Amino acid sequence: HKKRNRKGFCFGASFFWPEQRGGKMAEKSCTIRTRKFLTNRLLQRKQMIVDVLHPGRANVPKAELKDKLSKVYKVNDPNQVFLFGFRTAFGGGKSTGFALVYDKLESAKKFEPKYRLVRAGMAEAKTGSRKQRKERKNRAKKVRGTKKAKAAAAEKKK
Repeated sequence: HKKRNRKGFCFGASFFWPEQRGGKMAEKSCTIRTRKFLTNRLLQRKQMIVDVLHPGRANVPKAELKDKLSKVYKVNDPNQVFLFGFRTAFGGGKSTGFALVYDKLESAKKFEPKYRLVRAGMAEAKTGSRKQRKERKNRAKKVRGTKKAKAAAAEKKK
């Protein structure tokens, strides 16, 4: 007879952690397939949907996917590949997301949204909280002319 925990899930005798079985999850391979491929000349990039098959593995790191896609699409720098929007299918084993492969790093910096550049480590995130920035803006509204810059600078010191 199987033991039950407080929430009512059964734990049979056959349940082991991957380390106990002698296998490591990171060593298992993954298969990458792309579909809905489009060459976007206007934004100087290739864009596609990426399907990742990873049976027996929880998920695949984006860094690993970046390296594989940069080799497939013959890109010098893996930083030219942007991956986002990945969702794992119910039951695991398959994830689907979106990939953008830029022709040049300069075009990536020009066309990518700031938050994705921050994620990739190519841009700095805004400092201070949103509330602080709004308060500084509203204080600057109350003064005119060259005093605006002084008011903003004084608030940054605090």
